[in-house]
Amino acid sequence: MGASFPTRLSFLRTLLRRLAAEQAKIKRPVWNIDAEGFGHAVYCVELGGFTYSLVAVSTDLPPEQRTDRVIATAWDTTYVLYDGVPDPAEIARIVARAPKQEAARFTERDLVLSRANKSVRLFAHVIERLQAGKQPDADLVRQTGYLMRTTAVYGNGKFGIADRSVIADRPGLSGPFMAEMLTVWLIREFTHDLVEHIGGATLAPNLKRHLGIGNSTGLGMAPFLVSHPILLNAWVTARETALARVRAIPALSSDQVERIYTLTVRAAEHLAQWDVPDAIGQSRIDVLRREWPQVAALMTPDAMSGADPLEHLWQSAAGVSIDTQELLAALLIEPFGALVDDLTDEMATDQIAELAPAMTCAELHVILTRDWAWAERDFDAKEACSQFWYVSQAKAEPRFGLRHEDPGAELESPLDIARQVSRLTKDLSHKGTVADFLAIHPHHRSAVRRVQSHAHAPYSEIRDNLIGEECLPIDMLRCKLAFFGAAKFDPKSDRWTRVTLCQGAPLADELTAGNADDWWLPTFAGSS
Repeated sequence: MGASFPTRLSFLRTLLRRLAAEQAKIKRPVWNIDAEGFGHAVYCVELGGFTYSLVAVSTDLPPEQRTDRVIATAWDTTYVLYDGVPDPAEIARIVARAPKQEAARFTERDLVLSRANKSVRLFAHVIERLQAGKQPDADLVRQTGYLMRTTAVYGNGKFGIADRSVIADRPGLSGPFMAEMLTVWLIREFTHDLVEHIGGATLAPNLKRHLGIGNSTGLGMAPFLVSHPILLNAWVTARETALARVRAIPALSSDQVERIYTLTVRAAEHLAQWDVPDAIGQSRIDVLRREWPQVAALMTPDAMSGADPLEHLWQSAAGVSIDTQELLAALLIEPFGALVDDLTDEMATDQIAELAPAMTCAELHVILTRDWAWAERDFDAKEACSQFWYVSQAKAEPRFGLRHEDPGAELESPLDIARQVSRLTKDLSHKGTVADFLAIHPHHRSAVRRVQSHAHAPYSEIRDNLIGEECLPIDMLRCKLAFFGAAKFDPKSDRWTRVTLCQGAPLADELTAGNADDWWLPTFAGSS
């Protein structure tokens, strides 16, 4: 999970394919932004027969109030994705409330709530250069990669905004996190317009394309994968099925081989342009840079023109690091949209965990033995339970505490899945039904339901001890962000990371079916 890369199944890629297929056009009916870049704007786009509008609010934020930390109470820009086209009264409501974020309340017409801060150095540089009639420094654009970075993109009913059920059946938004991805793509458009408005000139297209949206993501995202295991199973099943389909291709055409070669070179260029301050993160990138040429060397003309070429390539590369294996998996999936893109239709699910009280305890024991041996360990050992998850009362966000040092363990969130199942296994009798067992041991109800519900969902569980000292929440963050479509992972600790979204994606005025989908692991060319 901690070595994940974005693929063509990632949610942003799926969204842009849909927008391009519908020949979607962005309109900007409101631009009430002053010369210094403060005010509000509205962007509208049709998708699946519905119109959605981004209301963007830009405020004058004192430097001492600018922080990516969740304790922030003010931001450079705030946003609401609105269901429909807001009238002046609704715009006024959103403009008043959006800058307050959690301190305000919203309505069911508000689908997504977000905020973003400027990348101060690059934002100011771009404006300064545009005002001087010049383009920004290409190296600085490449190094940073975004004008603003979001610190939250909230959906699914938080703070009064619409529940997912409002949009779950709508064409274009039925997939996971589609409304949030649409919001991010529209925010990107706003950031480009904002600097061009203040700078009084137009950015070169290649620079604009490379300027995505940064994102700072912390612990708040990690528990989602634990609390939505059947959804996680759908995501990973789609990816694994895609990889299996590709590996089963019996022969490649010359065009397919050429495409793979082109993407292999692009991946190498992407790695060369990816540097992070974190020593551990950079060392992993360095390993990728060393090993990727070894993988490329396996792609000889003879090997690629033989039988089952991608299966042989996959097996031949088995000795490289997990990071390089994951990059290769993403590469192999990339050229075969006609073979795998239908899998995105199965990445959302309305399945829920259900208890089967009539199951016999003997049947439950078989499932535990088959699927949950990984959960067994000595949870009395200090290192096996050294951490705990809880929810901050002040910010309503998940947090991670040290059990033997920090207060609050009595308020622990039930993310100790391995420990729960281990205790269930120890107490389980081989006689009677689950109903009989739970009548005596009702505290095992949640664990039993989870084990039963996931018996046919092989990728539903994170097979790790989430309260052990070895647990690194950033691995869960990277997995989820890769499914979003994020790249350029920039870890700041084992609990939060920065990434870039939409980098290299087509701009709104150039979105066509022909160019909507060729931006996997984008590289910066440096010229138009």
